[in-house]
Amino acid sequence: MSTIRKIPLQDFFKLPEKTAFRIAPNGDYISWLAPYENRQNLHVAPVNDLQTVTRLTSEIDRGIHTYIWGNADTLVYLKDDKGNENFHVFSVNINDPSSCKALTPFPEAKVNIIDRLQHSDTDILISMNQRDPQIFDVYRLNIVDGTLELAAENPGNISSWLADHQGKIRVAQVTDGVSTSILYRDDESEPFRTVISTNFKEEIIPTIFSADNQHVYAISNQGRDKKVLVKIDISKGEEVEILYAHDEVDIYGATYSRKRGELFWLYYVTWKVQNHFFKESDRRHYENMQAAIGEHVEFYLSDWNQDEDLYLLRTLTDKLPGRYYLYDLNTEKTTMLADLKPYIKEEEMASVQPIVYQSRDGETTIHGYLTLPVNSDGKNLPAVIHPHGGPWVRDIWGFNPVLQFLANRGYAVLQMNYRGSTGYGKKFLEKGYKQWGLAMQDDISDGVKWLIEEGIADPKRVAIYGGSYGGYATLAGLTFTPELYACGIDFVGVSNIFTFFQSIPPYWKPFLEMMYEMVGHPEKDAEQLRATSPVFHVENIKAPLFVAQGAQDPRVKKAESDQIVEALRARGVDVQYMVKENEGHGFHNQENRMDFYQAMETFLEKYL
Repeated sequence: MSTIRKIPLQDFFKLPEKTAFRIAPNGDYISWLAPYENRQNLHVAPVNDLQTVTRLTSEIDRGIHTYIWGNADTLVYLKDDKGNENFHVFSVNINDPSSCKALTPFPEAKVNIIDRLQHSDTDILISMNQRDPQIFDVYRLNIVDGTLELAAENPGNISSWLADHQGKIRVAQVTDGVSTSILYRDDESEPFRTVISTNFKEEIIPTIFSADNQHVYAISNQGRDKKVLVKIDISKGEEVEILYAHDEVDIYGATYSRKRGELFWLYYVTWKVQNHFFKESDRRHYENMQAAIGEHVEFYLSDWNQDEDLYLLRTLTDKLPGRYYLYDLNTEKTTMLADLKPYIKEEEMASVQPIVYQSRDGETTIHGYLTLPVNSDGKNLPAVIHPHGGPWVRDIWGFNPVLQFLANRGYAVLQMNYRGSTGYGKKFLEKGYKQWGLAMQDDISDGVKWLIEEGIADPKRVAIYGGSYGGYATLAGLTFTPELYACGIDFVGVSNIFTFFQSIPPYWKPFLEMMYEMVGHPEKDAEQLRATSPVFHVENIKAPLFVAQGAQDPRVKKAESDQIVEALRARGVDVQYMVKENEGHGFHNQENRMDFYQAMETFLEKYL
């Protein structure tokens, strides 16, 4: 059996050479993020001269979070301060890097970009909680001079907004945390009226207006278990057509052609991302792209220009971080733009395989992924259990540097979509309600037992590692099933459900009643929440623990990690604690990621 070299840790976790490509609305320029002083910054080049590159930004404290093209010569980007998630809008003209300016310089406010208005070269729609930290109003923001115009004031209960193709705010969703209603108006001069009412368990997510601005396409599970794509007569609030459904999983999203005024692409996730095209011509183009990139390479359409004749494609595999390609619809020519991490070699990476096992209740099937070291016989290995965060998300197949890093170091890695994960329908999601530390944790424990029964894991060398809810699951695993784990790594995880609720960001407060239904009420369910909060049961924790936390985390406050560390150290348990003062909910800056994974490697070597 040939050996695989120990790949430098930096290769897995340093910033990609280029990523997040976008194409200008007129198709003349391509933009991307690339490192400058170890921070992600904006770069551009003409489509017909990709070697002539201009770096537009020089951010050195915090990399750019995300960005869009505001018009043919202006990029608009979001950036926060030290991970506090109070994102602000900045703009830069591609012809003048010195033109960078802050458009929403309000220190305590958080901004979201809603839409780039197709009919305007100067305005975008944003939501911002400057007036009241708990709620977001909608503004038209002039990206040239920074002028703000209030487009819709939030009365206090609106959680999302949808504009029509003229940029008019005509749909809104309101919530009291448990009940949800969709509001509609024919014009911005009219008051909203309720057209659909549900509770939070039945989701209707308006996605985009139809070309005539009379219907809305939405993802909905109203009256059904799985989310499907529907067409709604929005003025009446009536579902008129199911456009696509899948028997086993939820529909995740659909893409709309503004030029043609119709839907053209939809995706859902089984164990891989799957695509559906509504027209045969679109499917044919997709097949041409597939042939140019490689028959067995997964990819998706990441962006396109206004004329919809230039497409950006991003590959998606388990063994490579990905490549970007430019596809010209007219010439059917494909040009590779970038390999995100060309130093990652496919033959040195591990396969990520789908697995299935039954939970102990005999009624719940758990889907997950298993990553084994390259050239391993897959037997009696040290293993890392890696439950996802959220918890109301799901793991999907693709390149994950953490999986590959751990596999390269000789560990088997098991991920599982425990009950409460999204994507598998309403019933599966609801099975996780009020099951933190209970049946949700049982699903994780049953994964450990499956791994051992299959002979894959050495039962004496199993670790658990997760972030956010996965961090909670790590602490719960060490607390409630200490016999399963040799050690644990908690990254920004909840240790005390009571204090977690007390310290949530103000803009989460409209959703508190929903969270009480899904997690538990701090008064009505106090006994259960105390029983499932690891900080109250530290006497059960015997295994070594490594805790990592961002000091500016607005979601899981530093106090969550402080509590568990102090309680364990008082009992003499070995706890390694890493705090980064300039980070939030996750480590964004490259040097902090390197520190964390280097410490993780040393910790696992010592205890596994």
